[in-house]
Amino acid sequence: MLRKYLIYVPVFTVLLVSCTETSAVPETELIQDKPLFYQPDNFPMPVYDMSKNPVTEAGFELGKKIFYDGKLSRDGTISCAECHAQSYAFTHHGHTLSHGIDNRIGTRNAPPIQNTAFMRSFFWDGGVFDLDLFPIAPITNPVEMDEELGNVLKKLRADPAYTARFKEAYGSEEITTERFLKALSQFMNALISDNSKYDKYIRKETGGEMSADELEGLALFKQKCSSCHQEPLFSDEKFHNNGLDISFRDIDYGRYNITGERQDRYTFKTPSLRNIAFTAPYMHDGRFNTLEDVLNHYQNDMSYSLNLDPVFFYGDNKRGIEMTDDEKSKIILFLKTLSDKEFITDKRFAAPN
Repeated sequence: MLRKYLIYVPVFTVLLVSCTETSAVPETELIQDKPLFYQPDNFPMPVYDMSKNPVTEAGFELGKKIFYDGKLSRDGTISCAECHAQSYAFTHHGHTLSHGIDNRIGTRNAPPIQNTAFMRSFFWDGGVFDLDLFPIAPITNPVEMDEELGNVLKKLRADPAYTARFKEAYGSEEITTERFLKALSQFMNALISDNSKYDKYIRKETGGEMSADELEGLALFKQKCSSCHQEPLFSDEKFHNNGLDISFRDIDYGRYNITGERQDRYTFKTPSLRNIAFTAPYMHDGRFNTLEDVLNHYQNDMSYSLNLDPVFFYGDNKRGIEMTDDEKSKIILFLKTLSDKEFITDKRFAAPN
């Protein structure tokens, strides 16, 4: 199988965690080279310019160490992983709104970190358009890490373990803003999720056998949901007003906060649906706890506003997505085929020892 942009790292004890046959396979037979970054066969070309910051083993390991380190926060308690846990597809599972330093409550639900090399913008409002700039926002946000980037670099420079890692990754012990940010990008770009049942079905691989109800759910999904959640990333990377009740919490204007354009009020970036079964609660403010709640919203509970996306009108000017309860249940069955258990249990992405 052809996979582009392959960058390999030796993995000497790879466990096939999602296969029930694993225990029957001697571990010595699982030794293999495994790619850190690649373009999956069913994915588009990367948006991120890999030629300027290729994922190397040393850079990946440095980025992982930084990702899991509380030194990024003012008091040393909050790491990136605090709001982006691997076991929940790098989200803050169970928290309606993410919690930061001093247990301060944020204003939005933390989205997953996956397939970042294929994305054009970041955050619910698309306020960052370059992955290399992404970490600055949470580090400097007073509710998240409440730190200054210069202070973070000072802490790393004072740690011999970091100067050694930077030398290994970049050829010298110098710790600069650019190197720091690009190391984090290398780690995040390696977080590729492409081994769900859906992916294996598309690529005609073993493990991709779909049930009749799952296939019907896929057909219904394409008919009713794919205008915004486009395959294979399951996001159009655009911003939509999807009829959420704006009185649910303090008003969040979404994309309008970035553009100042009236038509962007209450619009938010279409989230990817990959690993959706692991990432509850849902929506930018975490208001829905289950996938059933989400589809009930689209079926019956959409609020009207002047810039409600036109895709949510049907029939005689009715709001929402027309679907029966049976169709909802089959769409949910399909959505669960987007779960990539290998991704959330891959030991390469876990916290360093």
